[in-house]
Amino acid sequence: MAHEELHLNLRNLTVGDYSQLQTLMDQIYDDIGGAWPEETIETLVKQFPEGQICIEDNGQLVAVALTVCVKYDRFSNPHTYDDLILRNEKILHNAKGDSLYGLDVFIHPDYRGYRLGRRLYEARKELCRSMNLRAILAGGRIPSYYRYADQYTPEEYIQRVDRREIYDPILTFQLANDFQVTRLMHKYLPEDEKSQGYATLLEWRNILYTPPSTVINTRKTQVRLGAVQWQMREFTSVEEVLRQVEYFVDALSDYKSDFALFPEFFNAPLMGLTDQVDQTRAIRFLAGFTEQFRDEMSEMAVSYNINIITGSMPLLEDDRVYNVSYLCHRDGRVDEQRKIHITPHERRDWVIEGGNQFEVFDTDAGRVAIMICYDIEFPELGRMAAAADVDIICVPFWTDTKNGYLRVRHCAQARAIENECYVVITGSVGNLPKVENLDVQYAQSSVFSPSDFAFPHDAVMAETTPNTEMIMFSDMDLEKLKLVRNEGSVTNLKDRRPDLYRFETS
Repeated sequence: MAHEELHLNLRNLTVGDYSQLQTLMDQIYDDIGGAWPEETIETLVKQFPEGQICIEDNGQLVAVALTVCVKYDRFSNPHTYDDLILRNEKILHNAKGDSLYGLDVFIHPDYRGYRLGRRLYEARKELCRSMNLRAILAGGRIPSYYRYADQYTPEEYIQRVDRREIYDPILTFQLANDFQVTRLMHKYLPEDEKSQGYATLLEWRNILYTPPSTVINTRKTQVRLGAVQWQMREFTSVEEVLRQVEYFVDALSDYKSDFALFPEFFNAPLMGLTDQVDQTRAIRFLAGFTEQFRDEMSEMAVSYNINIITGSMPLLEDDRVYNVSYLCHRDGRVDEQRKIHITPHERRDWVIEGGNQFEVFDTDAGRVAIMICYDIEFPELGRMAAAADVDIICVPFWTDTKNGYLRVRHCAQARAIENECYVVITGSVGNLPKVENLDVQYAQSSVFSPSDFAFPHDAVMAETTPNTEMIMFSDMDLEKLKLVRNEGSVTNLKDRRPDLYRFETS
């Protein structure tokens, strides 16, 4: 058939389609009993019209998918086709079911090669997502098995089909449409001589499924993050810095931001209040204010209803100095992340030591990791975060030159792509001639995404004007991360080769 003669229309099946459906089913299923009775199809259409999908060509029925709702816990376990059939050949449909069950998909022989089956399966998947159902289940015949039954067990046959050494018209198609074989079922359809009564239990899992819960306990999937590109300036007191912090927190909160992110060492101008000759004493002087900043920024998080990532500040503990960032939740909790990798400058001039623990934090707006500046240049931390299902990696940084900034930027974008998550970087700008080692800054704050169709073509969600004090916003869809990880053009996390390399933590 010439493709220019086609006029395909995908729609829901109606009771009036039965005569055409009967002819088509009798032709396709001549070996296992032919068409369902008209009463069976009529009941199915009335009970679950959305699940009965067909494609017509110029008014002629050429492809059909029949579907019901079932309980996952029942039909994800071994069953037979007869378990779906009630009295008088009525098909089981559970309106309170949490999954779809694919009964049949059949295509007119003249229309094979036009990928109509794929269209029907995509329509089923969209239905599953729109109804917030857990999965699509199906009992899949293996009609080519009879040709190989004397050579392979059913399990071996399935493995060879999966490796594409054998073509099976049903199983090959199911596997190509992202269904997974979860078990082999015996005596599923005893009259199916070609499959010798065997069938595969197939499952397509809806990664966007959200179990029923009260609204108050539901985690957000649409997240707004605000970042502050901070102007370094002279300050005369801690209170003056905190007023500037609160100004930005207030502004970000007004725009309904879920997060406020500040840069690394944003309060470093306070070192200008002490002697600059001994840099180790100057950084310890600055550390004397850290507890106050943490407590007051935590209070702001609650008051302004926004989660605040405090950039970073020096922390003096047991006569050792660490570079620490706090996550001040808007419910009053405070989490801490110490910088793991210390730069030569921090080690040499300030005698800062690296932390020994890396975490991913649960918030009311996603799972968040904090990597302070240099940390983002080490891919191992990103892999640890990905293993903990991170959604957003926040990178407060301080860089003095453009090449230093570009190291942070390029590594941050790499982490977003390889770990299929969002990465946000924010830094400080301006000059501090009276503060040793912090006299110049270079920054352009940005938000990076995975690189796939669901995201901007350059994988940059937002960015600021370089070297200008300003705030930046980005709206992040956490559901898109689930899709790209499972159904993206590439699936970096799924396609790793643990047979060749693996990531281990001590």
